[in-house]
Formats: sequence, C-alpha cells, structure tokens
Amino acid sequence: MFTATLCRIADCYLDLWLILIMWQLYSLSEFDVKGLLLFLFVFLLITDVLKNRKPSNFPPGPRGLPFVGSIFSLDAKLPHVYLIKCHSLQVAKVFGNVHSINLGGETMVCVVGYKMVKEALVSQADCFVSRPSHAVTDRIYSGNGLFLSNGHLWKRQRRFALSTLRNFGMGKQSLESFILEESKFVQEEIELQKGNPFDPHNLFNQAVSNVICILIFGHRFDYTNHQFQTLLKLLSEVMYLQGTIWALLYGTFPKLMKMLPGPHNRIFSHYRVLSDFVMEDLERRKEEMDSSTPQDYIDSYLAEIEKNTDDPAAGFNHTNMALCALDLLIAGSETTFTTLRWGLLFMIKYPDIQEKVQAEIDQVVGPSRPPCMADRADMPYSNAVIHEVQRMGNILPLGVPRMATCDTSLGGYFIPKGTSLLVNLTSVLFDENEWETPDTFNPGHFLDSEGNLVRKDAFLPFSAGKRVCLGEQLARMELFLFFTSLLQKFSFSPPQGVEPSLNTDGGGTQAPLPFKICASPR
Repeated sequence: MFTATLCRIADCYLDLWLILIMWQLYSLSEFDVKGLLLFLFVFLLITDVLKNRKPSNFPPGPRGLPFVGSIFSLDAKLPHVYLIKCHSLQVAKVFGNVHSINLGGETMVCVVGYKMVKEALVSQADCFVSRPSHAVTDRIYSGNGLFLSNGHLWKRQRRFALSTLRNFGMGKQSLESFILEESKFVQEEIELQKGNPFDPHNLFNQAVSNVICILIFGHRFDYTNHQFQTLLKLLSEVMYLQGTIWALLYGTFPKLMKMLPGPHNRIFSHYRVLSDFVMEDLERRKEEMDSSTPQDYIDSYLAEIEKNTDDPAAGFNHTNMALCALDLLIAGSETTFTTLRWGLLFMIKYPDIQEKVQAEIDQVVGPSRPPCMADRADMPYSNAVIHEVQRMGNILPLGVPRMATCDTSLGGYFIPKGTSLLVNLTSVLFDENEWETPDTFNPGHFLDSEGNLVRKDAFLPFSAGKRVCLGEQLARMELFLFFTSLLQKFSFSPPQGVEPSLNTDGGGTQAPLPFKICASPR
C-alpha cells in the first residue's frame, strides 16, 4: 500500500518537480545545479524501482535498464517482429514459457507455447478478458470503442455488434453474394493488367474493405473513389505506425512524446480524419433514416442510442459509434486482405501447390459458375491451403494484449490483478509440439491420411476465449470465396527473374514486403 501510494504521488507531482527545477537552474551555482540534478536522478530512480517492484513468486525475466526496461534491446525497424520471433522466444528458453519483460517502464507477462496460451485464454478466460491501458489508445479511445474497452461497455458493444452484423448477413448466403460480386470486380481489374506485373496490395485492400463497408455503411465504394482510397491509406498507415518503435516510445514517455514532432503524431491526426468521415456519414443520413427499418450497422447504432438513454455506461453515443465503426472497418479489412496477399505470395512461391488447388476447383466447381460456401466441404485441400496460409502468415503474432482482472496464477507463478499479458500466438502457430514441420508451408498439417480436413486445436489465428475475433465467420467466408474464385480464373506467377520473398514488413500486422505478381487467364 505504501509503495503504490508513493508511486501515485511521484506520478502526480513529477511534472511540477521538473518545472520548478528548470526554473531554479537559472539562479543556482554550478555546485547547486549538480546537486539538484543528482537529487532528481535519485528520486526518479527510486520511483522507477518502486513502480516496477515485483511481488513474491512473480514470473522471472531479464533485468532491464532503469526507466526504459528492455525497450532498446528491440529492433528499431521491426520492434514487434523482433519481440515476437526473437526476443520473447529466446527469453522463454532461459526463464520458461511464462516470463516477464519490462518495456518502457511497465512490467508485462509473456505467455509462450500452446499449452500455456490455452491455459490463459481458455481455461482462465474470465481472468484475462480485459484490455490494459496504453498511452496511444487511451488518447484516441478514452476507454471507448469495440475492441479496447472493458467491463459493461465492452459487453454491450460486442453483443450489439455481433447481433447486428448477423442480422445484415454475416455468415449467411446474402453476404456470400456480395463477396462473389466484389470478386468479379477484382477479376476485371486483374484482366486489365493483361499479364503484366502488378502489386495486389491496393486492389485486395479495396475489395475486402468493401465487404465490411456494406455491413457498416450499407454500400460499397467504387475503386476510383478518391475519398475511399484516402480512407484506406490512412487506415493502413495507422496500423503500421502502431507497430513501430514510435508507438512504443510514446507509451513509455507519453508526456514528452506528445510535445515532440515525429511520425507518432500521424496516428492521432489520421484518427481525427477517419472519425470525421464516419460523422459526415451520420449527418448525411439523419434526415433520411427510418429508425424502424435500419439498413446497416450505423442505422442500427443510431436506433440503439435512442433505446439506451437510461444506460449511459453502455456507451451508446455518437462519439463511440464512430470509434466502433472504425474498429470494425480496421478489423474487417486489414487482417483479411493481408492474409489474401500472403495467399498469393505462397502460391507463386509454391506453384505445385497452386496447381493442386486449381485441380480441386476444376473437379468440384468447374469453369462456369463461381465457387460457393457449399463447395467448401468438398474441397478439403483448398481449405487446408487457406488454413496453412493463415498459420504461416501469422497476421497478428501477439494478438491484442490482455490484462488480469483478478489475482491469479499461471504456470505456477503469481499474476497480480492489473498485470498486462502478452500472448505470443507465433509460439502457438509454430509450436514444435503441435506441428510436424512448423517452419515449412505444408497444407498436410490440416489433412489426415485420407485427405480429409482435420481440426487442429493449436490453430489460433483468431485468438481464443471471450475476446476471440467477432468477425471470424466473415473472414473465413471471404478467404475461401476470394481465394478460390481467383485461382479458378487465373494462374499466378512472379515477374520473370524475380524470386518471391517471404520476409515480413513492420507494423501492427505482420504483412509481406511489397511484391508484384503476374496473372494469366486459365
């Protein structure tokens, strides 16, 4: 109790101390200045030690530097990738599959391997259902939104989003037709390339985003729409910046970084533009909306605001509507279109696998009609390839951080209430105890000896537990329909003389480096 009180006092008065000290520096002698600076350093050092003091039987971990912990041991260009693939796994070899790490003054617990991840996310789902605070997201969301909120607000918003998206077709045949229609637009754009190399990034981004836009806004956007292209560009840059060293530094020194120039400031300016976009849509539809017959998520949300005037804690208001809509747009586009990019990259990297998928499509679907969800049960190999793309692509390698809602234990260690938890999904998707050839692209991971699709418990690209991705059904439908319809019409190959690279880009999601492909009509 004394330690916690002292830390709160130090946090509250640190800014005042700094201002007073800077003011006095001008009037003090050189000896007094040295003494004052020494006192300030010792004061901050003691505060940092008390703030990060570990309780008894807390998970062990490497000793970090004062104030910044292990943040400077990360790769400045690819901090998340380094933390996921190198740092966390290396630390696990020394300290075990449940260990701690200090990043920027906050000590977090890392969970590695399928067994311990399942224990945290499934067996102790109620204990690790909350999200921790972070200076970047706190400044944007202030406890609101769909994916980073907690408690009553989160439960109400998630329940409403799930029921609303299902009402408008998520997981149903009505949405399937929209996806197939969007796939035709993609095919037309690819045909215009006439077999020349092109980068599929923007095309896939627009196509996948249009599907979630139909659910949120009630309509799709033309690929030539400048506002739509700007919107997607800002969304992609926000996701990228949140996975850079700038976001980590902001989380460590928020008051200082708020005053400094740098790329981190674009996170907040982009969110303002994106929120304005949603609010403009709201203003446009106010006069023409019929609350008795909502046409999309925003219509339904506006009707829900009227129903929940007596429960402000549920968070149904115009500001939160914009944040929730943006959450859906980001979650419903970024991960799926990135997975599709990985899918094409693996197909040009392994043309023999591409040919086997096409042979199954020809046998089950044929060349005339487009694939449909009813075909999936009869296409185990194609389905296995898509699963392996998700496993190897590993889009969200650390998932989204969790926080302990109560005192608990994990792996024999004590986890106090309020402790942040990093769940290393990479260690699950590449667990040597769960996968025959974890570092090799092998669709056989999801097939039995007779070629039937098998379910793998360690396949967790959508995470698990009560925070499992609410758009999982939509993502599975999009991946199957887009992937098979493209391979039905085209054979993909790398540009002549180019060897496809499986290296990853930086950012909040693990995306492939920019690449070009050639598409030949079949």
